Amino acid sequence: MSRLLAALLGLALAAPVTPVLAQVKKPAPAAAPATAAPAAPTYSANHLALAREVMLSSGIARSFNSIIPSFADQIRKQAITRPEIQKDLEEVLIAIQPEMELQKQRLIDIAARTYAAKFSEAELTDIANFFRSPAGKRYVEMQPALLDEMVRAMQGWTEEVSEYIMVRVRAEMAKRGHELQ
Repeated sequence: MSRLLAALLGLALAAPVTPVLAQVKKPAPAAAPATAAPAAPTYSANHLALAREVMLSSGIARSFNSIIPSFADQIRKQAITRPEIQKDLEEVLIAIQPEMELQKQRLIDIAARTYAAKFSEAELTDIANFFRSPAGKRYVEMQPALLDEMVRAMQGWTEEVSEYIMVRVRAEMAKRGHELQ
């Protein structure tokens, strides 16, 4: 599950980071008058703590570990044409590391709120208990290997099914007098 999530998060990372090294931002247009947004649901401290525990213990948060370094890599790539700033850029990226860790924690909090919205406190207790159990810990430990194996199996399956469908479509189209290449 964590690699699937990493792939989805990777899509979010595909959008370029604001070109901080290239240009000064243009002033933003005047914002339209704000309308009252619906209030965010509130959860008990225990509900949120359980949601956070489940999210962390399930292995989902492992996927978040590569997001911030990916942003830094994008910034480095943007600066490749400016070798004179490389040393300073590296120092800045190291200096803001604690801030970036806080941003990762914000993402974890967002994910925990998502869990809290989808699962009741009682359900989260049951799920947390599973992940605390030997079977749950083994499940999380085996996730990366299982996902790698499933991806390899799915690639073979995809090729086989794609070929099978093409053969079947050609055969059915030939019955209707159409020759497909």
